[in-house]
Amino acid sequence: MPIYEYNCPKCKSSFELLRSMNESNAEARCPVCNTPSNKALSRFACYTKDNSGVSSSVGGSGCSGCSASNCGSCGH
Repeated sequence: MPIYEYNCPKCKSSFELLRSMNESNAEARCPVCNTPSNKALSRFACYTKDNSGVSSSVGGSGCSGCSASNCGSCGH
């Protein structure tokens, strides 16, 4: 089952729910204030290792927190 991310418009908290794809558009209430919340667009990271064991991101540069081309240089 996929994990969906949500943002609460009232208290601004973020939370995740593990739900089936059939439930992906069902109402999700904030666990903090019980307000109906909006599904967030989320990113996922995909990394590979070369023959020497160096990890790098697929399809772009490293994490959004740095400008390195691989995560070995920034420790992520």
